Amino acid sequence: MTTEAQPSPSPVPTRKKETRGNKPTKGRVHRSKSRTEIRIRTILKHTLLIISALIMIYPLLWMIASSLRPNDLIFRAPGIWLTTFETSNFADGWNALAKPFSTYLLNSAIVVLGSIIGNLVSCSMAAYAFARLRFKGKKWFFGAMLLTIMLPFHVVVVPQYIMFSQIGWVNTFWPLIVPKLLATDAFFVFLMVQFIRGIPRELDEAARIDGAGHPRIFLQVILPLMVPALATTTIFTFIWTWNDFFSQLIYLTDPDMFTVPVALRNFIDSTGSSSWGAMFAMSIVSLLPVFIAFLFGQKFLLKGIATTGIK
Repeated sequence: MTTEAQPSPSPVPTRKKETRGNKPTKGRVHRSKSRTEIRIRTILKHTLLIISALIMIYPLLWMIASSLRPNDLIFRAPGIWLTTFETSNFADGWNALAKPFSTYLLNSAIVVLGSIIGNLVSCSMAAYAFARLRFKGKKWFFGAMLLTIMLPFHVVVVPQYIMFSQIGWVNTFWPLIVPKLLATDAFFVFLMVQFIRGIPRELDEAARIDGAGHPRIFLQVILPLMVPALATTTIFTFIWTWNDFFSQLIYLTDPDMFTVPVALRNFIDSTGSSSWGAMFAMSIVSLLPVFIAFLFGQKFLLKGIATTGIK
């Protein structure tokens, strides 16, 4: 028997291994370029943000610097660099008016506290009614409530002043607090309505099966879940009421009843010299409560606004 010789298998071509470190591939070049571009863009963005922040915070820095200068140098040196520290402006401003400045801080605290309590109680109850209850004309009342947001305060200030004057509430804190107990701030009602609509109705049904009525559902189910919305309402009410000048100037005429914004106005005299250094010093003091409130409530403020409208 003869055996045929089988052909030998052809040799498999071997690829040369690419040595690393000689030349970077195209992918690596593209990645390095993209990382460099990202870093350049990030640096440019942060630079623009820092410049914008300095421009916006410059008036505050100038006010702080002016509170530490003598009156004759406040407008001569418009920059923020200080050569002398005039700390006496704080002591002079604290006792410059008829009463110590602590009196005006206390008056503002009373108005702010009453406004916060009024908005939290009345606006939360009105929001629960619009979000959960069913009654005739609900959509029309809700639309009318939203229309009041676009109504300027100056339109209703004259009839309100006449009404409060007839009942003897002028030169008291009642005109500044009582309207808050009647859910007159439609913005907060709308904010809470949108928040309550995002709470599942299954929680209401489970509480109703246990025999709970609307008061118990509102107090024990809905209200504990509304903490972000309530915190947002508290912070906004605090800032707006503390900085309010127009309504407090109208209703408060007795110097002993003045709040902080009205008291700061008395530092400016249109007929004589004005205590600019003392006014700037007390302006810094009046800004501290607002800064502290926003600093500690920023987390709840962002959370309350971000979760509003989520269904």
